[in-house]
Amino acid sequence: MAERDDTPLPAEVPAEKAGGGAASSFAGDFGVKAWGHVRQAMRRGDLGFALGVVLILVVLILPLPSWLLDIALALSLVFSVLVLMISIFIEKPVDFSSFPLVLLIGTLMRLSLNLASTRLILSEGHLGTDAAGKVIQAFGGFIMGGNFVIGVIVFTILVIVNFVVITKGSGRIAEVSARFTLDALPGKQMAIDADLSAGLIDEMEARKRREVLSEESAFFGAMDGASKFVRGDAVAGLMITGINVIGGMIIGMAQGGLPFSKAADTYTRLTVGDGLVSQIPALIVSVAAGIMVSKGGLTESTDKALFTQMGNTPKAMGLSALLAVALAFLPGTPMLPFLLIGSAAGAGAYFVGRQQNRVVEEKKAEDEAKGRSAPPPAEEPISQVLKIDNVRLELGYGLLSLINENGNYRLTDQIRALRRALASEMGFVMPSVRIQDNMQLAANQYVIHIKEVEAGHGDLRPNMLLVMDPRGDEITLPGEKTTEPTFGLPAMWVDIGHREEAMFRGYTVVDPPTVITTHLTEVVRESMADLLSFTETQKLLDEMDKEHQKLVAEVIPGQISVSGVQRVLQNLLQERVSIRDLPTILEGVSEACAHTRNITLITEHVRSRLARQLCDANADASGVVPLVTMSPAWEQAFADTIVGQGEDRQLAMPPSQLQEFISRVRQAFENFAKQGETPVLLTSPGARPFVRSIIERFRPVTVIMSQNEIHSKAKIRTLGQI
Repeated sequence: MAERDDTPLPAEVPAEKAGGGAASSFAGDFGVKAWGHVRQAMRRGDLGFALGVVLILVVLILPLPSWLLDIALALSLVFSVLVLMISIFIEKPVDFSSFPLVLLIGTLMRLSLNLASTRLILSEGHLGTDAAGKVIQAFGGFIMGGNFVIGVIVFTILVIVNFVVITKGSGRIAEVSARFTLDALPGKQMAIDADLSAGLIDEMEARKRREVLSEESAFFGAMDGASKFVRGDAVAGLMITGINVIGGMIIGMAQGGLPFSKAADTYTRLTVGDGLVSQIPALIVSVAAGIMVSKGGLTESTDKALFTQMGNTPKAMGLSALLAVALAFLPGTPMLPFLLIGSAAGAGAYFVGRQQNRVVEEKKAEDEAKGRSAPPPAEEPISQVLKIDNVRLELGYGLLSLINENGNYRLTDQIRALRRALASEMGFVMPSVRIQDNMQLAANQYVIHIKEVEAGHGDLRPNMLLVMDPRGDEITLPGEKTTEPTFGLPAMWVDIGHREEAMFRGYTVVDPPTVITTHLTEVVRESMADLLSFTETQKLLDEMDKEHQKLVAEVIPGQISVSGVQRVLQNLLQERVSIRDLPTILEGVSEACAHTRNITLITEHVRSRLARQLCDANADASGVVPLVTMSPAWEQAFADTIVGQGEDRQLAMPPSQLQEFISRVRQAFENFAKQGETPVLLTSPGARPFVRSIIERFRPVTVIMSQNEIHSKAKIRTLGQI
């Protein structure tokens, strides 16, 4: 037999008086460690919540002592009141988006407590009315007042109110709200996208609105299902009550030896008390659910909405007071209650009416004071003065009928069509044209401004037609001789009645709005390079198709900046080359940037990538590109006079030789024009930019192309040589 160890234990570990000291020490250490783990779990919200749900499930399995059941029932009652108060004070239902989860947890907790109380009632009910705890005994005794029939009736009424009235109405509101919210979701999403596209909100605000929209749809959808928890809770409470009464009486009489009257009184009192303790919190939570789904359209707390909307109608309050006073004087009606209520309502109507009248008078006096002492008009911000119009059309007062409300909007319609045509043909989005009257102009005069600089003007006759002879012969119709403002051709203003005769003679007939539109078209075509701003370039890049955005990200800003791309596009537009094929242009820029940073050389390489487009744009009706080549002597002359290397190449041709080249080009193209030909001048790739810089000064419409820009499958025809 082992000897007893008399060694004293440490002070913090009490010595065991009997055997098993080691086992007791182990149990104590285990208990301390277990409590430490519980405390650590409670500090973490997720573990604490999971532990609470597990405890609720434990109640469904293990019996609960009466004192612990009292604490749990009190917690259930206070929890339901807390949910009701939160539902009243929040401003929007989405602010309590966890409410469906609260309904589920609350329902589970009440059902577990119902099961625990049922276990105590059926097992200990024969011992007395306190067998299921003091809370159930107090509710049963207070509500029933010594008569269990009263308790049964009160309990039945509570169940009917909760089941038939509140939960049914709340469930229907939740169902309709969920349906309407989900149906309106696409429209609200489109409204957010429209505001974002219009620039009314930024991306951050749009993302925030989408999140609120998602939370709202998820909340009402969850409430539609969660409302079934409340309804099921009421049904379960009614069934549990019936089981407790019938089962308790059977157990009390069969096993407890109680007489029928005693068993009926005891178990009915316990069952009704238990039902009241569970149904009152259920009723409170049902009211909270009804408030939550009923205030879907409110944007403030419940009390503010009620008092603001119901207390601001003094006429309704006055009529209610009058009715209450009339009821007070009916024969057999108690006078005092109706007089008190009528007096209170009348006083409220009087004071609310006075308050509203005072507010109206103060507002009226404030408006009159503002009218008498109106401040001088605010000075226009200097930033407004600095703004310029990219394209502006000024009309004399005699031409306002072209855009008058009583007219047919022909001028504005043609300008709108012009913007669309330029975008389709050149890939250039023409800025909006600002049309305004100018009283300083002559009655029939118009002026076109490009960035506040006059770019063209002309005189019109609003009620006449402009007639031109394409053959250049003199016009034999009666009218007023003039010069066509766009190209400077001889023309004549004739009466509208001569339209058919002019067309029969083969003349070109143009109405005044078309004259302005044609002139505006040529001015804009000449100024496209100036009108293509950094912002417009960035917009063109941003609006490229999604599959081309990777190309944009690779080229910009790694190889070239947006301003560099802008200059390349401006160079192309300067020679009226369409920039609509922007992906090919960016590919050419990417290839050229691997060898040079010179914008001119990059542009030349891009033009070679656009060879098919250039040849197609300059082909005649038969699909053939007419060419005029430069002689080897002039090619050599340009090659010899280009000085500098790399980025600093310049043309240093003597003035006399330069003048001779200009004369030869002018003479050759005038001869071809007489033959009805508009050929393309073909040069070597190295000389093309310099040849273009010379010819654009006296023949800007002449197309200059290099050999690299002639597509391999293009049909060409050589007309001559310079």
